[in-house]
Amino acid sequence: MIRELYFMKLRYLFFSLLVLPFWIEAQPVPNIEENIPYLMTFGPQAETSWGDDDYSQTFFLLFPKEYDKPVFIWVFDPDVGGKVDEIAGDWNTRVTYSIYGGKACWSDEDAQGTDPVGNYKSGSLLATKSFGEDPRYDNNWYVFGPFNPTEGEFVEKYEGNVLKIISEGISGDDGNMYRYFISNSPTSRVSIEGANAFAYEYSFRMHDEAEQVSHIYPYVDDQTISVRLSNFDWDSDGFIRIVSVARKGQLSRVSTEDNWIETEFKMYEEEKNTSLDIQFIKKKSLPIIRNNNVVIYVKNQYGRNLEFFTSPIGGVPKYKYSIGVKQKI
Repeated sequence: MIRELYFMKLRYLFFSLLVLPFWIEAQPVPNIEENIPYLMTFGPQAETSWGDDDYSQTFFLLFPKEYDKPVFIWVFDPDVGGKVDEIAGDWNTRVTYSIYGGKACWSDEDAQGTDPVGNYKSGSLLATKSFGEDPRYDNNWYVFGPFNPTEGEFVEKYEGNVLKIISEGISGDDGNMYRYFISNSPTSRVSIEGANAFAYEYSFRMHDEAEQVSHIYPYVDDQTISVRLSNFDWDSDGFIRIVSVARKGQLSRVSTEDNWIETEFKMYEEEKNTSLDIQFIKKKSLPIIRNNNVVIYVKNQYGRNLEFFTSPIGGVPKYKYSIGVKQKI
């Protein structure tokens, strides 16, 4: 009897994951599966060769439509100075975090772009705070909130409410390294069942250790025929590889210092309605590249940016040999 109940629970869990693909728990941003140390935003006087192309980064926070309790947005190491961040001479940088909700905070076309232009700050401003060098927040947390998820924009395709957070360098030339956490508490980091987060462009810090592999998971819908992967300032630091249910590991072209490079990939039918696994694999040969900051985005054949969900839709993609042998990749 106990054995039967055990397998009944397994079948129920499996069925739940199939019918609720969007609501996989995803509280840290970046998430654990991504293995990314920090998000990254530099001050606007920084040279782009340090790895930030536009000194701004936008994330969207997604909550199930049924969830109406208060939420809090935690920011790890929000200040610019001290142990975690990247100095350029003296600490002189300020970064602003701004949270938006309301109509068009997501649906405005500029909000879904990869450049901070036009009406990318669309929606209603709910909270904002600027940080310079501040020992109180060095290697520590700052909490925004509470917010009601219904203050966000309801998006039918996601079946949930969306809030937007923008991190933007407003002065200086230092690099800010930080992370987010979505919580239902102002005093502890407590997961919210069904929450997720996504971005259209990722600006992040790589690991220094060669054995560490970072991941980003763009979602491919059923209208996607091809994708163009663009990466910036990779510094020729190893390889960028794509894995999917039908792709065992296809290499992308990689950028050198302070330049963009693009690679186009045709999508197989089996890859539609799944996530891709873009893997960032550092080289193991000398010299070791440290403090490598990278920017990446992916567009489909229509030029629409694909979402990178911090918890990949459908789970982390695994290559299926029975599919792949047919494709001669």
